[in-house]
Amino acid sequence: MKNKFTSVSLIVVLALLLLGIFYFRMPQSYDTTEAPLSEFSTSRALQTVKAMTAKPHFVGSENHEVVANYLVKELQNLGLQPAFQEGFTMTEKGTLVKSKNIIATIKGSASTKALLLLSHYDSAPHSYSYGASDDASGVATIMESVRAFLYSKSKHKNDIIILFTDAEELGLNGATLFVTEHQWAKKVGLVLNFEARGSSGPSYMLMETNEGNANMIDAFCKGNSCYPVSNSLMYSIYKMLPNDTDLTVFREKGKIQGFNFAFIDNHFNYHTQQDTYQHLDPNTLAHQGTYLFPLLQYFSNADLTQLNSTEDKVYFSVPFFMVRYPFYWIIPMVLLGFGLWGLFLFLGLGKRMFFIQDIFKGFVPFFGALFSAGLVTYIGWKIILLSYAQYQDILQGFTYNGHDYVYGFISLSLAICFWFYKSDTKKNSEMVLLIPALFVWLVINVAIVLLLKGAAFLIIPVLASLLIFGYFVITQKTNVYLNLLLAIPTLVIIVPFITMFPVGLGLKILVGSSVLTVLSFSLLLPIFGSFPRKGIWAAFFLLLSFGFFAKAHQSSGYAKGTAKPNSLVYIVNGDTNKANWATYDTNLDEWTRGYLGQNPKNAEVLNTNKLYSKYGSKYTFMADAPAKKIAKPTIEFITDSVLGANHYFKIVITPNRKVNRYDIFANDKLTINHLVANGVKGLDIKSNIISKKSNKLLSYYVVDNFPLTLEFSIHASQKLDLNLVESSFDLMTNSQFKMNQRKDWMMPKPFVLTDAVVIMEKLRATLQHPKP
Repeated sequence: MKNKFTSVSLIVVLALLLLGIFYFRMPQSYDTTEAPLSEFSTSRALQTVKAMTAKPHFVGSENHEVVANYLVKELQNLGLQPAFQEGFTMTEKGTLVKSKNIIATIKGSASTKALLLLSHYDSAPHSYSYGASDDASGVATIMESVRAFLYSKSKHKNDIIILFTDAEELGLNGATLFVTEHQWAKKVGLVLNFEARGSSGPSYMLMETNEGNANMIDAFCKGNSCYPVSNSLMYSIYKMLPNDTDLTVFREKGKIQGFNFAFIDNHFNYHTQQDTYQHLDPNTLAHQGTYLFPLLQYFSNADLTQLNSTEDKVYFSVPFFMVRYPFYWIIPMVLLGFGLWGLFLFLGLGKRMFFIQDIFKGFVPFFGALFSAGLVTYIGWKIILLSYAQYQDILQGFTYNGHDYVYGFISLSLAICFWFYKSDTKKNSEMVLLIPALFVWLVINVAIVLLLKGAAFLIIPVLASLLIFGYFVITQKTNVYLNLLLAIPTLVIIVPFITMFPVGLGLKILVGSSVLTVLSFSLLLPIFGSFPRKGIWAAFFLLLSFGFFAKAHQSSGYAKGTAKPNSLVYIVNGDTNKANWATYDTNLDEWTRGYLGQNPKNAEVLNTNKLYSKYGSKYTFMADAPAKKIAKPTIEFITDSVLGANHYFKIVITPNRKVNRYDIFANDKLTINHLVANGVKGLDIKSNIISKKSNKLLSYYVVDNFPLTLEFSIHASQKLDLNLVESSFDLMTNSQFKMNQRKDWMMPKPFVLTDAVVIMEKLRATLQHPKP
């Protein structure tokens, strides 16, 4: 059949296919005028987000209570009878806080197990996040879905529990309080948890299972969500990352399975002052609604006792539905791939359609493009980081112009691919070049079988390209329509990962995107390899990459809405009364230099007792600061006695100013036994978040200035050696300081203690601070 397609036509068709795939992953519009009352309305959900995010509402803030009372009232307006659950928990290697959960229930007709709808209502501390995406969006999704569900008078067998947890941002404390203390926790059969780690993009479904996922993924598919986006590789990666959610507590402490639904794009807004109503993408909120509303209808009547399974399934989403199959298919599919590859190779050699030496030569452009694209991207990103030092300010690892860099390096990788494959002169040489590419892909799938079975669906695009190759060997000609059809698995399954990986994991893995671009190109060689004048296409994509890099340069600075994070802390040494300004920043700006000066000192001395930071941040610079009369806490040794081989202590630390946090550090050689803080013992959730190497004993987030009471023992031969860090998050509003306000292109740095007034001192039995 004569090929009627030009290379431009093929590019256009492939681009349209790819755009269609991305377009139908999530809703592209929402009800700007309210939907019928029996349906989920994004507009109504947005009003809940707006009401919750008028101010930051982290634990211990005044607005935290305001938001809690607002949610109770809204649940009452739905005809429910919400209640508070309050109590202390100590989680995450010593995160202590008094949580205040909000709980309501909708009775079912014959429930054996309950469906729990879960989100947290606290916002991130320190950085004054408004918490619109994380997690007012989740609360609003549940509120609006429940409203429509109740309005429709939907019949349901299972009880439905609504749980808005507190202190998720601190250490999953509210969820721990519910799972370990509330009587309803034992009734829960399934959890649907709504979260966010960005402010836009599709919402991904991630499962948390006790054993196998087979029954869970089958049940999810029966729920008929309109825009499912998920795959079995994502959860495999998720489990390796320092990102736990409330659902982790349910799975580990309650042995309760569930689904997380979270969006991750525009990660740079995560936990920042820019997590606002204005920055939340309404289409993303609509996507959350397309999950919960149908799943609520289904799981409120499903048998939630039948979700456990010992079997696993491979699964992935295509527009509008999920594809799934059991793990025991994995090895036969890989063996089928090797079998087809060997069969078609044997037939082609027998027909003298190609020769062994030509096949071996085909490894040269494949590995040349693979190595070159990876190396150029690695070196290129290093040069960019050296040229734009301000990118180090974005701890999330994804810059405001990050998408431009992703597209720029993808285009550069395509240019490299076309350049390496431009030298073929024989007819249908692209089919010969496909042979080594298919072999490498088959080897990759062997590694997947051994190491990462969740990614086993990657064999499907390989099998599709094998069919293209087989058709060529059998008929001795190519069919452009068949090639385009069989290119769809590569476009649907592999290509989305090219952008998903850097969006989810940061621009540091741009090399992975470039390598995956080359690997995808290799499977599409029957299309791209047939292009004449590949050098021109290489030049086109090279120029396109320059265009993206130029666009990234134009938006490389900071502005209102794309602000520079910076940090400043006032630290007093309570033992010497010496004060310092300190920062976590590596790039000082005019605001921080106004306090630290032009030549600040290295602040390593302040990192002896390192406060937790998700990204391992340390104090970088410090400078002398004027002394202020900051009221120190009252430290009382209620018990200080030796009995046998043990030295017992009971210490009460009472704040004498409005404080938000206490951190207690122990000498590395000191062994603390039987620690009880404010009446509770620590619970280990096996979280990825907190490092076990820290010498931190506990972090106590203070509510209403409630004292900290510590009870513990040490060996009688040891000397008590504890350090106290008392922090208040009020540097910018404290009456003792006349602080310059940040410019509108600046904001508090997330993930670190900032805008705080800090007292550091030793805990000594002989040192008593008198009450004022």
